[in-house]
Amino acid sequence: MIYLECFHLPSQDWEEDYLHWDVKMKMTCYGYPYPFKIFSQKGLSGLNFAPITVLYGGNGSGKTTLLNVIAQRLEAVRGTFFNRSPFFDDFASACEARMNRGARTDNIQMITSDDVFDYVLDIRAMNEGIDRRRETLMEDFWNRKNYLSRNHVSFKMRSLDDYEELKAHNEAKRQTPSAYVNDHVMHNLPERSNGESAFLYFTEHIKENGIYLLDEPENSLAAGLQIKLAEFIADSARFFGCQFIIATHSPFLLSMAGAKVYDLDAVPVCERKWTELENMKVYAEFFMGHRDEF
Repeated sequence: MIYLECFHLPSQDWEEDYLHWDVKMKMTCYGYPYPFKIFSQKGLSGLNFAPITVLYGGNGSGKTTLLNVIAQRLEAVRGTFFNRSPFFDDFASACEARMNRGARTDNIQMITSDDVFDYVLDIRAMNEGIDRRRETLMEDFWNRKNYLSRNHVSFKMRSLDDYEELKAHNEAKRQTPSAYVNDHVMHNLPERSNGESAFLYFTEHIKENGIYLLDEPENSLAAGLQIKLAEFIADSARFFGCQFIIATHSPFLLSMAGAKVYDLDAVPVCERKWTELENMKVYAEFFMGHRDEF
């Protein structure tokens, strides 16, 4: 599905006029007016999109910045902050996004590595809290057991305020320690490796009929999981009405059938086959050089 058809960036003349008249004082305070001059110097005036569009480039090529600009212009939902400057909103506002009028969606999301890492850390933090609660309950259980054993009497309720305490004493009297604790605290959330949790994050958060902007989703994923993610993305685009714009270095994502690939290392920026990209040639030469070892 194609919801976003094309995206136009400000012209170099517009940038020069803006920087000359409107932000001279700001530049004195803030320095380089990021993200101005990044894309115009690469000869990039706009992008046309497919159901899966990939932004490729080395570190500092601007692929994440471009993804953030598109997300800002589309007012995408996002979970974490991103690198921006006092000039970012003005630049994004000057961009033009042309949507497909015959295919509309309100589901536009930006997903970054930080979102995935936060998800993994949240699971760990919740489990740590559950573990601490379990330890407290175990101590509480034995305190109640010892109270009953030491006094040879049952706990007596003197008012309605004592009802919960009476209930807890009765439970401690008839239950095993593990049963008592399990009745009062939830089970730990399943913990997986970082890569497994990252893959699960994408499968849980990507729904039908949406635009998803993914910033280096391969982070934390081993090769096998990158292949599975590529298959999941391809299936989501083909069968579930999703459109993807992805910034990545991953050969497994770059090689998705039908993906439109932009090479942000090239000047001017242009479409390329994934096999023509410089990093892919490096991979190919490396494995060909070690062919006899496999």
